[in-house]
Formats: sequence, C-alpha cells, structure tokens
Amino acid sequence: MIIHDISRDALTAPVYEGDPAPEAEWLKSMDNDDYYNLSYIKLTPHAGTHIDAPLHFCEDGASVDQLRLNTFYGKCTVVSVEGILTGQDMERLLPYCKRRILFRGMGKTFLSHSAAIVLASSRVVLVGTDADSIAPPFDEVKPHRELARAGITVLEGLNLERIRNGEYELCAFPVKLAGLEAAPCRAILFEMEKGLN
Repeated sequence: MIIHDISRDALTAPVYEGDPAPEAEWLKSMDNDDYYNLSYIKLTPHAGTHIDAPLHFCEDGASVDQLRLNTFYGKCTVVSVEGILTGQDMERLLPYCKRRILFRGMGKTFLSHSAAIVLASSRVVLVGTDADSIAPPFDEVKPHRELARAGITVLEGLNLERIRNGEYELCAFPVKLAGLEAAPCRAILFEMEKGLN
C-alpha cells in the first residue's frame, strides 16, 4: 500500500485573501535553557488543509465537532479538471465517482451553484479541492450553502500535485474544535499497489 500525504502545512500554506496569516512562537525553548520546548500558534481554522462544516455558511448548520466521522474515511475518486464546473459537468462526472470526490485542478477548480445543486441530490458525502475554496471568488455563498444544506462536507486546500486520477481510500479527520465552523485536518490517500493482494 502506498500512502500519500495530500495536506498543506497550516503555518506556511497561502492564506485566503482577507484572512490573517498564521503565527507561531516559542513560549519555552531548550535553546534558552528551559527544560522543555513549548510553542504557541494563532491561526484561523481555515489555514492550510481544512474541513468546512455547514456552520461556515448556515446559521443553524452543524459545527465541525458534530459531523459524522465516517464522512472522513472511505473510498474516493480523484478527478483532474480545471475551471468552474456546471451542473451538466457534474452530471457527466458523477456516474464515475465514489461518494467522496477530490478535484485536482492546480488550484483553479470551483463548483458553480448549479454544480452544487446536482451534487446535493446525489449520494456524495464529501467534496474536496486543491483550491483555497470549493466556490469561485465571485460566488462564495451559494455553492457552499447548497452543499451545507445537503449535508455534503467540504475539504479545501489539498495538495494533489503528484496524485493521479483514480480511486483511493481517503482519511481526512478534522481536529475536534467544539462549536466552530471549520478545523484543520491531515488528509491522506491510501493507494493499493498494482499486482499486490
């Protein structure tokens, strides 16, 4: 089995426009004759690779700690596509996809509102992207809200540069942050090596 780390570092990944940059400092350091090392970080839960909960765009949506854990582990399909996907695009793709779909588009793949509507009526439980957001900059709210209302979890900020199209096992559990709208996660893909049982 091959294990692919598809996460971006929460401290060094590009920051979504308008969000504060993450900060890290040492509170204790063995270099300063302290007995141990102790660091302090300050960041939004959307830094690096992260999970968006419905609460991010829905007032009464579930927070990240309330999401079903089986959403974050299971079969997924990686699809290479660039641009803003429409409802028609999604109708063409869905028959070939598992219940978790990751879009690989060099940070330039987004879902339109119509694509989110098609996904909302499908069996998909999670959509991911290597872009900073699943929605295009000029229409952030409608796609996010449509997915949230359908109970589809969003995984953003992936690193899919070296990942080929195909089927994998995804593991992307969010950090437990009670009551919050998002959380960082360590996203991993498991790939079965060909010819091995």
